[in-house]
Amino acid sequence: MQPESPKTIGHFIGNRHAGGASGRFAPVFDPATGARTARVALASAAEVDRAVAAAGEAAATWRSASLARRAALLFRYRELLRAHRDELAGLITAEHGKVRPDALGEVARGLEIVELACAVPEKLKGELSTEVSTGVDVASIRQPLGVVAGITPFNFPAMVPLWMFPVAVACGNAFVLKPSEKDPSAALRLAGLAAEAGFPDGVLNVVNGDRETVDHLLAHPGVAAVSFVGSTPVARAVHAAATRHGKRVQALGGAKNHMLVLPDADLDLAADSATGAAYGSAGERCMAVSVVVAVGEETGDALVARLAERAAAVRVGPGTDPDAEMGPLITREHRDRVASYVHGARAQGADVVVDGTGYTVPGHEDGFFLGVSLLDRVTPEMDAYRDEIFGPVLCVVRAGTYEEAVSLINASPWGNGAAVFTRDGGAARRFQLEVEAGMVGVNVPIPVPVGSHSFGGWKDSLFGDHHVYGTDGIRFCTRGKVITTRWPDPAGTEAGIDLGFPRNR
Repeated sequence: MQPESPKTIGHFIGNRHAGGASGRFAPVFDPATGARTARVALASAAEVDRAVAAAGEAAATWRSASLARRAALLFRYRELLRAHRDELAGLITAEHGKVRPDALGEVARGLEIVELACAVPEKLKGELSTEVSTGVDVASIRQPLGVVAGITPFNFPAMVPLWMFPVAVACGNAFVLKPSEKDPSAALRLAGLAAEAGFPDGVLNVVNGDRETVDHLLAHPGVAAVSFVGSTPVARAVHAAATRHGKRVQALGGAKNHMLVLPDADLDLAADSATGAAYGSAGERCMAVSVVVAVGEETGDALVARLAERAAAVRVGPGTDPDAEMGPLITREHRDRVASYVHGARAQGADVVVDGTGYTVPGHEDGFFLGVSLLDRVTPEMDAYRDEIFGPVLCVVRAGTYEEAVSLINASPWGNGAAVFTRDGGAARRFQLEVEAGMVGVNVPIPVPVGSHSFGGWKDSLFGDHHVYGTDGIRFCTRGKVITTRWPDPAGTEAGIDLGFPRNR
């Protein structure tokens, strides 16, 4: 008897599901069991062309849709997302592996940006100055770009797409989304709900694919702008390729987020916060805390003891288990790579306080599980410190002073987020001004901004000038135009030729 063929996940172009005409496919797994559950079609150049053409045709008319109509559709979309959030969370858990509360939280944070987009009539208000010169008015407006493409990572298959396309669509653009091929179903469901909400054909399209698909999107003359979230090497390459083809680009890269703990901090709060921020979603977050910098040996010893106690209590299991706090990693290869950093840290001289390698979940021995690991006395020369691990591994670095700690943090090539834990308001203020990171938390371990502010890092964590969502997101998805107006005086007193340089009078 032949084994049953896995289901095929295709594309969504012009408000219609499309199959995989390229003949190229990639497997989709359930990380909790290791079983192959589907295959996803990898778009050919011709299929990318179809999606961009559908988006371009839609953009030509959608840009003229009234702000009231755009807002009404987005409000309707918001309600559909709320009604289907459990379904979306289930898709995330099935393909990414994160536990259900974490998946529901991802959908909720994405909804914040949809709510921001609903306020498009307010966000796209222009400026007007009257009588800048006698009888002359000047207005500044912002207009859509046309077609915007989004390339999103596996770790937030619903939230990161929702950071991008609602703002772009609200501004009058059409959108082509290329989600991760590792967990594509949530993105396709987001597009299906958008069609159900009444988004016109072609306003939101989804093409699944790999590097070949991405390369064609980056070079496509019909794409005006590209938004990307992923690792630093790929973000740098995306930025270089897209700008070479004349596109506007925001490319968010990797991170090595530091959490500074000063001697006066509430160590129980710091330990609770670091544990949740390091091991939540199996550490597969670009804003995860991966390094704790403890100032003073006494602080470090007391903090590590608390962290070890909490790490040992983290419950690991499949995302469908209501008692599980942390699920599996996305692939077997990634799990093994993360484990290698724990082994390497021990060989390079770090203290492995908690070793999560070799962890298995009974009944899920083939799943991509890894326990949590805690490394102490890590130094900047070690691979576990130098590389972005993107897994449930927390490094503790010891520093003698505040100044030494901040210098260490600022020497990192990444600058996504940083946090300080202290009771001293002066020290906290100094830190938030001196640290070189785009998002800073004070007694907040993961300082992801709310929707009305923008998300983005510094240094190798961002390539391009714009952060995502918030005010920066609106500006990224539009371009400015300044209009100077003068109406002739009915009496005709201003007639005549003047070859002089225009002056305000």
